[in-house]
Amino acid sequence: MNKGHQYEVSLYGVFSPVDLKAILDRMTLHSESSAPLHLREVVFEPLVRPADAPVDQGILHAQKDTTEDKSSWVLYSYLKPESSRVYPEAMVRPWATCLVQGDGLAFASALGYVRRSEVYKRGFVFRRNGLVIQIFQIEHVDPKTAQPIPAHVDSLWKVEVKNAAPVRNTQELPLVKNSIAAILEVQLMMKGLLDLRREDILAA
Repeated sequence: MNKGHQYEVSLYGVFSPVDLKAILDRMTLHSESSAPLHLREVVFEPLVRPADAPVDQGILHAQKDTTEDKSSWVLYSYLKPESSRVYPEAMVRPWATCLVQGDGLAFASALGYVRRSEVYKRGFVFRRNGLVIQIFQIEHVDPKTAQPIPAHVDSLWKVEVKNAAPVRNTQELPLVKNSIAAILEVQLMMKGLLDLRREDILAA
């Protein structure tokens, strides 16, 4: 692990709409705060990628909170996750963020990235022990109006649990270990209602 990097620690899950109320009730009971969530997310990839670069190398996510009129774009840059042999409990990957005043999409393009996909995430966001817990359905974009299409009532709900801000990892200050411990508390808290796992395991 590169000690100069900052890291995101995360777990993921999916569940049926019939479980929504029970999951929200339990999450509300054990969280410090909650709020509506509606994010616009645009994923970019490098315009030019070395032939030997991993598929997920240099992926850039641009997010904007559409619940606030004057919210700024935030860019999230990810590198290849650490090995599951080193961190079997949660996904740990190098992570950097950048707040953009103005047109974040144009800024990403100017950095040499091209747009790969775009969705909206609508649901709820909770905060607990330095973590952000997002519970949402995906809304795809209408190509004619460029507006989000409401998710079908039977669409699955997705969950992302991650540290609220990038953390560094040193022997003296093992923040990644602390973030993993906090995330595993959420995993245990939701046991019986929601199965939270590493994303690579979930996608297998």
